[in-house]
Parts: sequence; structure tokens; C-alpha cells
Amino acid sequence: MDTIQNSDYFKGRGAQVNTHNKFAAQRYVAEHIEGLDEEFLEDSNTQLIEEHPKKIISANDSPDLPMGYSLNPYQGCEHGCIYCYARNAHEYWGYSAGLDFERKIIVKRNAAEVLERQFNAKNYQPQVIMLSGNTDCYQPIERKLKITRAVLEVMLKYRHPVSIISKNGLILRDLDILREMAGLGLVQVAISLNSLNEELRQKMEPRTITAKGRLKVIQALSGAGIPVMIMCAPIVPGLNSDEMPEVIKAAAEHGARGAGYTIVRLNGAIGELFTDWVHKAYPDRAEKVLHSIEACHGGKLNDSRWGTRMRGEGELASSIRQLFKVSVKRYMPSTPMPDLRLDLFAPQRGRQLNLFSAG
Repeated sequence: MDTIQNSDYFKGRGAQVNTHNKFAAQRYVAEHIEGLDEEFLEDSNTQLIEEHPKKIISANDSPDLPMGYSLNPYQGCEHGCIYCYARNAHEYWGYSAGLDFERKIIVKRNAAEVLERQFNAKNYQPQVIMLSGNTDCYQPIERKLKITRAVLEVMLKYRHPVSIISKNGLILRDLDILREMAGLGLVQVAISLNSLNEELRQKMEPRTITAKGRLKVIQALSGAGIPVMIMCAPIVPGLNSDEMPEVIKAAAEHGARGAGYTIVRLNGAIGELFTDWVHKAYPDRAEKVLHSIEACHGGKLNDSRWGTRMRGEGELASSIRQLFKVSVKRYMPSTPMPDLRLDLFAPQRGRQLNLFSAG
């Protein structure tokens, strides 16, 4: 790919194009280039697409993930993070992993209702549920729809444990619920924070809150007694890998009790999207960044191998792993994140509350 000048960079979005959906029989082609920008690059309003699932809890058996259950109130995400692995899932809905992912948001308004029904199923066995394991449950539209808050209300009513990951300050809106759940040992939060560089954040995660904003969120959650850690992820060699010590130090100073990390991997359409983006956003170092990512994944941008896809392999991945370990040991407190309680789950209690409230 030829180097693309910054003047061609589409501000306000992560993806710069709509990549072809591999499930689609047809594709757009640029026969008349002068009309292409209007079709694909205009900063159009977000579209909400209603979905009414019969089940809301997703199970996974990935050995790379610590939790077997996840719940996603939304598919697609306005945050527009260019590296997001969830982009590929948008193709299953008939949309592109590119700009469509950021502008066509699938919402599940009945999530709380379906969750309550699943909790009351005869054979349901509680496990910690990750909210969200795919796209951010506190993305901008949540301010209006309040689906995540409704889900948390059900979690609290049934005394069910939940682990939340987000990069949006909107989570503080629900501090009342989270504080009560924390008192019962039912919640922990991970805030995604992988850079303190505002210029990089604006390009790589264009519609998220600033790093300073996320540090304030960590401080507020910690001050309310809610166990909070950071996900220093993903690490993109050549863009934010050198920041890891400063990020972990800042998070610890604001109350984070732990940290995790992953090295970016560019599977499916994300490889094409990221390659296009990095040439537009950072033309002077694009090839170096791409080669560094390849160096962590056996010479490829994509990596689907269990056990290595999250942390990478090779000398560069090893040096990043060592930097992470040293930084955590130096800056993070010795108090670990607590285990969440499963023994308080009470479906019968939820049914009794429904009965009393009916009158």
C-alpha cells in the first residue's frame, strides 16, 4: 500500500473505509471515485437496529478467556476503536466491520427481561458474567437507553456476580448499584487504558473519553469500594508499547488494584482496516508498526492460535511481557482483585420480589 497523506485522514472515526463483508455475494467498487466519499466517509448519524434475542447470556469455551459467560447489550460500538476484535462479528449481521460497525448499532432493549428469565430457568448454574465481552456496555447510546443499568438491577436483585469492562465514564452513573454489589462481593470492574497520549487516543479510539477521564473513573470507583483494575490493551508495538510503565503507574496511583494486557492481533477484516488506518494516521511509521505486529505473531498480522494469540511470541513479545511484569511488580499494590461470590445467587428471592412488587 502506498503511503497516504494525513490530509486524507477521516477524523472522528476509527475505520476509514467499509471493508467487504465476506458473507456478502456482492461488493462496492470505485468506478466513479468522485462519488465515493459521500457514500462511505460522511459522518452520518448513528443508526439503531432493534434485536429481540430469546437468550442474552453467551457461553464460550476459549482457554484464553477467564470467564465462560458474557452478556452484550449492544453489537457494534460508536467508540470506533480501530483495533477492536468485535468488528468481525458485525459481518454476521450483514454489515461491514468498518464504518458500519461504528454507525449501525444493534440494541437489545429486552436484555434485562431475558436475563431474568434465564436466571429463573430450572437448570441455570451461576458463573461470573462478563459485561461486556464484545462491545462496550457503556458506549454513548447507553446514556439514553439505560439497558446496561437495567441489566445491573437484575444482577443485584438476584445476587449474581458480574465483571464489567469499559472505557467510558458513563459507568459512574450506576455507582449506586455498583457500590451495593461491591458490598456483597458481586462486582469488579476493568477499565481499558493503553495510552496516556491524547493525540494517539483521538486517532486510535476516536469517540472514547480521555486517559485523564479514565483515571478519574478508576479513582471514583476505587473510592466507592469497588474493586477496579486496568486492561492495558491492546498493546500496539511502535505506537503505545513504550508507555506501559507510565500507564500502570498512573492507574495504580488512582486506585487500580491490578492490570492485564494483550498484544494487538488483526484477524479477519481488522487487518485490512488497521493497515489502511495506520498508513493514514501515521504514514511515517506505518510499515514499522505493521512489521512489529507481525514479529509478535509468527510473521502474520492475524493470529488465532490458542495460548499465543493474546500475548504473542518471539523476542519483541517477550520484551513486552517482561516490561509488563516489572511495571506491575513495581507500581501495583500487593492486594489482589477479590474473587466474586457465587453462593449468594437466589432465583427464588427474585421471584418473591416480583410477587411482592405486583401488589
